[in-house]
Amino acid sequence: MNPTKEFDIIVWGASGFTGRLVAAYLFKQYGVQGDLKWAMAGRNQEKLAAVRAEVADSSVPIVVADSNDEASLKAMILRTKVVCTTVGPYVTYGSKLVAACVTHGAHYCDLAGEVQWMRQMIDKHHEEALANGVKIVHTCGFDSIPSDMGVYFTQKEALAQKGQRAKRIRMRVAGMRGGLSGGTYASLSKVLEEAMQDKNIYKVLVNPYGLNPKDKQEGGDHPDLQKVIFDPTSKSWIGPFIMAGINTKVVRRSNALSGYAYGNDFRYDEATMSGKGFKGRFKGNMSALPLILMTAKPGSILKRIANRMFPKPGEGPTKDQRENGFYSLRFYATLEDGTTALGKVTGDKDPGYGSTSKMLGEAAVCLAKDSLPEISGVLTPSTAMGDALLDRLEKHAGLTFSFK
Repeated sequence: MNPTKEFDIIVWGASGFTGRLVAAYLFKQYGVQGDLKWAMAGRNQEKLAAVRAEVADSSVPIVVADSNDEASLKAMILRTKVVCTTVGPYVTYGSKLVAACVTHGAHYCDLAGEVQWMRQMIDKHHEEALANGVKIVHTCGFDSIPSDMGVYFTQKEALAQKGQRAKRIRMRVAGMRGGLSGGTYASLSKVLEEAMQDKNIYKVLVNPYGLNPKDKQEGGDHPDLQKVIFDPTSKSWIGPFIMAGINTKVVRRSNALSGYAYGNDFRYDEATMSGKGFKGRFKGNMSALPLILMTAKPGSILKRIANRMFPKPGEGPTKDQRENGFYSLRFYATLEDGTTALGKVTGDKDPGYGSTSKMLGEAAVCLAKDSLPEISGVLTPSTAMGDALLDRLEKHAGLTFSFK
C-alpha cells in the first residue's frame, strides 16, 4: 500500500442517507485536515456540496466519480488508502468498485449483507487481493461487526481467562430498538429476487458455510432457525433473527480464514429472545411476522404489502429514533471442558444507522491508520482488523464488550 496517498479515506456515497451519517461522524470525531485526511465522494457535485454544508464544512474535499465509469473509479482510488462505501444494493453498484480497489491497491470496507454478491467477490477477487496486499472487508455495520467481533472477543477471553476455546457459541438478541433501513430492505429484496431466478444463489443462501473457502464448506452447523421454540440455554422463547443468515456465515468464514482458530468442530447460531411463558411465546410469534413479510416471495400479495410498509432506499429513522436506539447481544459459550461462559456486546444507538455509521467509520480509520494482521484478500472484520478494531469500537463507536 502506498503511504504517500493524498487521502486516508474516501467516503463513497456520501450524499446518501447512511453516507452522510458516516461523513458527519468522521467530521465530528476526527475533523478533516488533522491526523486523518479524508474526502466525500459520489456522482453529483451539487448534492455532495449540499450534504457537506449540512454535516461538515467546506474544508472537506469533494471527489466526483461514477460507479459505472472505470476510469473515474481508478482516478479516485489512486488518491486514497481506503474506500469506504455505503452505496447499495452492492450487487448493482459495488462490483466495479471492488475490482478497481483490488487492481489499483486501495483497501475497501462496506455495509454489504448480500451473501450471494459477497460469494461472487470472494470467487473473483480473493486470490488477486491476497497477491496485491489489499484487504476487502464486507459487512462492517450491524451486520456483521457485533456478531463477528463478539465471537472473536468471547473466544479471546475464554483463552485468556480459562485457557481453552469455546467449542459452541449461541448468540441471542436480548434487546433491540431501532428502525429498519430502506437500503437494507432493498438489498434483502434483491437477494430474494436473484435466489428465485438462480438455483446456485439459492444454494449459497441455504448453505451454512456459503461464504467459506470452496474447499472448507463442511461441518455440523444447521440452517438458521425458522420458527419459534423454547431455548434451554437462554431459558427463553426464541425466534428467527433477520440478520442470522448473514452473520452466521461471516463468523464461520472468520474461523476458516484464521486456520480454524475456534476449532474445526466449532458451532455457532443466532436467534432473538422473546421471554418466558405464554407471553414470551406470543411475543416470539408476533415478532416473526415482519420477517415473514420481508422474506415473502417476490411479486406475491405479502411482498406487495411489505413494499408499502417498509422504507424506501434513502429513507430511515429520524434523528431521535437513531439517538434513542440500542441493542444488547448475549453470547452463550460452552467451553471445551463443558463449563459455560457468557459474552455480551451492547451498542448505544439504533443498530441500522446510528451504530452502523460509527462502526463503518471506525473500520475505515482502522484500515487506514492501524497496525493490522498480515492478511489480505476478501476478509471479515475480525480477520482483517482483530484487536485494533475491538479497541476502536470500545473507545469511539459506543460498543461495550464484556465476559464472565
